[in-house]
Amino acid sequence: MRDTVTGLISTYDITGRYLDRDAIDSLKTYFDSGADRVKAAAYISANASSLVKTTGAALFERIPELIRPGGNAYTTRRYAACLRDLDYYLRYSSYALVAGNCDVLTERVLNGLRETYNSLEVPVGPTVIGIQIMKDVLKEQLEAQGVADTSFVDAPFDHLTRELGEVSV
Repeated sequence: MRDTVTGLISTYDITGRYLDRDAIDSLKTYFDSGADRVKAAAYISANASSLVKTTGAALFERIPELIRPGGNAYTTRRYAACLRDLDYYLRYSSYALVAGNCDVLTERVLNGLRETYNSLEVPVGPTVIGIQIMKDVLKEQLEAQGVADTSFVDAPFDHLTRELGEVSV
């Protein structure tokens, strides 16, 4: 797993270049948001269950057919699996938030998830909507905790939704 610093240095090392103004600006942005990234990770860790529950409630309110007979979250087992998956996305997104890099999401979540969702015929659309809802819920709650600029939260959640959105089920 890479973080912003090792990823940037690796890129410049491969090309044999010194860190230029763009690299320095990227590092500055990463370090300037460091305290907020740690605060976000601590908040997620302390409130993961609540974040997932709130996200699930909003998702099922938005797409109620998921929990109706025949829906993909119908039955206690499927409902629990949906919430488990949301928790999984949240946990790995918290790692990516701290790292400032989404590689962990591709390596640990997306690569295996594609095959699993395809084999189980899980519809990706509601999953993408759930991840976006989770991002919005987290940003709102972080703002309430005093994090003024929550834009760094977008990257991991947007990465997941973009990549999952490209999966054909």
